Amino acid sequence: MSAVPNESRKRSKKRYGGGQPNKRFKSSSLEVGMEGILITCNMNERKCTAEAFNLLNEYADQIYGPEKFQDNSESSSKEEEEDEEEDVAEALKKEVSQLQASGTKQERRFQACDSGANNVIFIRTRNLESDKLVHHILSDLHTTKKKKSRVILRMLPVTGTCKAFQDDMVKYLTTYLEPWFKTPNCATYQITFKARNSSHNKRDEIIKSIAALVGKLNPKNKVDLTNPELTIIVEVIKSVCCISVVKDYTLFRKYNVQEVVKEDTPKSDVTTAKTETNTAEEKEKCVTEETNEEEKKGKDENGDKSTPQDDKEVDKGEGDEK
Repeated sequence: MSAVPNESRKRSKKRYGGGQPNKRFKSSSLEVGMEGILITCNMNERKCTAEAFNLLNEYADQIYGPEKFQDNSESSSKEEEEDEEEDVAEALKKEVSQLQASGTKQERRFQACDSGANNVIFIRTRNLESDKLVHHILSDLHTTKKKKSRVILRMLPVTGTCKAFQDDMVKYLTTYLEPWFKTPNCATYQITFKARNSSHNKRDEIIKSIAALVGKLNPKNKVDLTNPELTIIVEVIKSVCCISVVKDYTLFRKYNVQEVVKEDTPKSDVTTAKTETNTAEEKEKCVTEETNEEEKKGKDENGDKSTPQDDKEVDKGEGDEK
């Protein structure tokens, strides 16, 4: 009797997966040494990955051309025609090598990986520059104002990764930041820092250490929090630190795909509206002052005329009393 329920339990575990780990995220996850794009979304990661692949492939085809794949069938047929007279042993070796090559996965230029944080997707890139691709996407969206995604929020390129410890980050950034900030190069900059599922890094300390490093590379580098030329993005997820240096960070609304599409509110119209309201208020003040002055003059004239009449009335009243 005891053996029957045990078998049913074993069967139920096999049917429902019995606590086996998810193989999809086990093989591909964010690691040190990768390059790609961090994409944030709002509660729908599957739809976000689909939108990201469509958007990235669309613009990557414009810059780099369509993605090419090797056809193993065509190459094998050509080799068979050329090598008909070879030995059987060598032919078998070639077939085995071809089967092994076809079994291996081809490296795609975009590959979805587990980032290690909720509502964040990491797309690994190969044989392309992620910062230029993301800048091209955002510049086109900024000019055309066409909305091409619903779930994607921000697209942040990742051109360098290191361990998420302050000493490792400073050591890595000393050589990483040289192309932008080392003499003779100089620029105005700002630093953005975000940590997810990591509590051993303090924001202020890391920003101060990076700013001191940039100052050592060239003292002419200056901090500008309103409209900097370059922005150093530091994104920490668990034990991996993702780094990039981007342009037009404030113009492209912090690399937010949803905000870039919105119409810009022109500052000149606001200032002109303020000046118009100020001039109208000044005109109203002038008119009110003129009316007050006229009323005062009228009262003064009426007061001068009325005083002798009052005296006469007083005299008359005194005479009547007599």
